[in-house]
Amino acid sequence: MKFTRKANANWKGSGKEGKGTLTTGSKVLENTQYSFHTRFENGEKGTNPEELVGAAHSGCFAMQLSFLLGEEGFTPNSLNVDATVTFEDGNVTNILLDLTGNVPKIDLDKFKEIATNAKNVCPISKLLKANIELKVSLA
Repeated sequence: MKFTRKANANWKGSGKEGKGTLTTGSKVLENTQYSFHTRFENGEKGTNPEELVGAAHSGCFAMQLSFLLGEEGFTPNSLNVDATVTFEDGNVTNILLDLTGNVPKIDLDKFKEIATNAKNVCPISKLLKANIELKVSLA
């Protein structure tokens, strides 16, 4: 399977005082604001690249895990994944995927095994150079 997706960033002004908007091809994000303040200071309303990487990574990982669980005969009731993206000295250095699953008839060891595999084969995991940690629990 091959497909492409598109997104657009429009930035106006200097790095610190400027502002930008992000729009995705699906229009889920449409002229969504971002700026120095939303990225580095948690200031005004808006998003930032690291938050979007976290959303992409947690979403991709959860979907990959669901597929892998299905291959092993398990159907999750829910997979909740928090992605904490650490930005340090100009680099994204670490991403913690904190997973809580509600999966009938699975034990924690099997769940951890499948989740670790999902982390390793997730397309967004493979894209990133950061250290990717995984914390797993069952509800």
